[in-house]
Amino acid sequence: QVQLQESGPGLVKPSQTLSLTCTISDGSMTTIGHYWTWIRQPPGKGLEWIGNIAPSGNTYYNPSLESRTAISRDTSKNQFTLHLSSVISEDTAAYYCARAEYGSPRYWGQGTQVTVSS
Repeated sequence: QVQLQESGPGLVKPSQTLSLTCTISDGSMTTIGHYWTWIRQPPGKGLEWIGNIAPSGNTYYNPSLESRTAISRDTSKNQFTLHLSSVISEDTAAYYCARAEYGSPRYWGQGTQVTVSS
């Protein structure tokens, strides 16, 4: 089964851009039905869907974050990347990448903690 691994800084200053990369273990990034997804969980709160990138390369974002979010991919490296701009303290969370199938995340990375603080 596919494995996913997040990487990126654990600490970001307010107003900066958070960039996280997810590396997948196989070449299924363009497989029909696989949607490569970013999800986060702030401390003490539930999971929040950030957005995903489809096999076609189309992107879909949570409306509440859309103005600050961009997801891109590099299929040659089996990677997709989250960019979240103008971060604030409320963006502090555990961030997860996942592969969604039929609308639900099925395979998850282990997650990475990101803290927004000066």
